Amino acid sequence: MKNLSKINLILIGISFLIVILGLALMTGAPSTETYNPDIFSVRRITVGPMISLLGFVLMIFAILYKGKKKE
Repeated sequence: MKNLSKINLILIGISFLIVILGLALMTGAPSTETYNPDIFSVRRITVGPMISLLGFVLMIFAILYKGKKKE
């Protein structure tokens, strides 16, 4: 099993924060008894999921990243 270096852990932390940011962008006031058109906003349907997906892709990259070898 490969040990993760310091840069891998930093990249994992950054990608975790990006996923949390995407999830936070998807939140908002719920649609209760009255119709709330804000549940179909571009931020909640498009931007938030795309940022979360980017965070998950960066998480995979952060785990597989091999730093430059010192000679």
